[in-house]
Amino acid sequence: MRQETVQWKQVSIFLGLTFSLTYLLNLVLHLTTGYGENTATGVLLQMQMLIPATVAMVLQLLVFKDSPLYHLKELPRWFFYFYLAFVALFVLVAVGVLLVPDQLFQAIANLMIQLVLIAGLLLAVGLRLASGQEAFKRAGLSGGKVWHYLLFGLALIVLYGIMTALNALLGLGHAANIREMLTQAAGGQAQGLDMIPDWALSLLIGFQAVILGPLLGWLIALGEEYGWRGYLQGELIKIGKVPGILLVGVIWGLWHTPIILMGHNYPGQPVLGSFLMLLYCIVLGFFLGYAVLKSGSVWLAAFLHALNNQVLSFLMVAVYMPDDRVWSFGVGIYGILLWASVVVGLLLLDRKAWARNSGWAG
Repeated sequence: MRQETVQWKQVSIFLGLTFSLTYLLNLVLHLTTGYGENTATGVLLQMQMLIPATVAMVLQLLVFKDSPLYHLKELPRWFFYFYLAFVALFVLVAVGVLLVPDQLFQAIANLMIQLVLIAGLLLAVGLRLASGQEAFKRAGLSGGKVWHYLLFGLALIVLYGIMTALNALLGLGHAANIREMLTQAAGGQAQGLDMIPDWALSLLIGFQAVILGPLLGWLIALGEEYGWRGYLQGELIKIGKVPGILLVGVIWGLWHTPIILMGHNYPGQPVLGSFLMLLYCIVLGFFLGYAVLKSGSVWLAAFLHALNNQVLSFLMVAVYMPDDRVWSFGVGIYGILLWASVVVGLLLLDRKAWARNSGWAG
């Protein structure tokens, strides 16, 4: 079997554009509203997630002539056009949020984005039904099998559930007050919340975190995953699956550096936080990369990415909040070590999946 070689020039172009656009966006955030708990920060961070896929799609569709997408004439091609149009719309919304700091405008803009996200999922389903499984696979948009979503999704939820329990057992934080959190999120306007019991509020937020949130965030997460686990991992595993996925994780972690320096995830720990984010991206990247190896589906990686963000936020913010983001489970040192043990288990228990010639999907 002829060993494929990495297209290093194309990878360099992809990384150069992705990092340049991302760091420029981070600079805009720093010079305008600054990092904080505001709508502009949320919108710009979501826009950052769209950059890797946008760059990969444009390059594969229009520049890289040896890319399968460059010659793709089938129906799935329209999904890429839609996605790029969605990104253009998102850019306009982000500019509007920065220029018009009006709560009503921001609420309308957020609703519009949510509606477009739903439309995008419906379009993907429609194109899949119309074009068939093989056409989607040729476009790099294979959906994978349902049991992959259930297995990997459940594993992720259980792991973070264990981390939350360990935080509580070891006294590394304090129980969150859901009612107070929702009141603060609503700007102090808590009409109607008094009539809902605590258990019902917890159930509603949990439903949003596990079911609704990942669905609505699926296309946003695809913005990262199509770039990292779709295009880049597909190239770098040609040097070997373990070193390739490790390299993707390092790149992914470095890509987050500016927002970590601004206080994201590890407030008050810019340098140590950047290093921990690098490690976290490596271990989580192995989990997501393994899911793609087993399923052949970048959609699965996007779903797991969205689920990861939602479940982690729900458990570590709305259930039991760590007092120290560094010395705790979750994204802290203890959580990274637990994730590392999971990665070691995957490497040892399924060596066939990591073998150089074992194929794309198991």
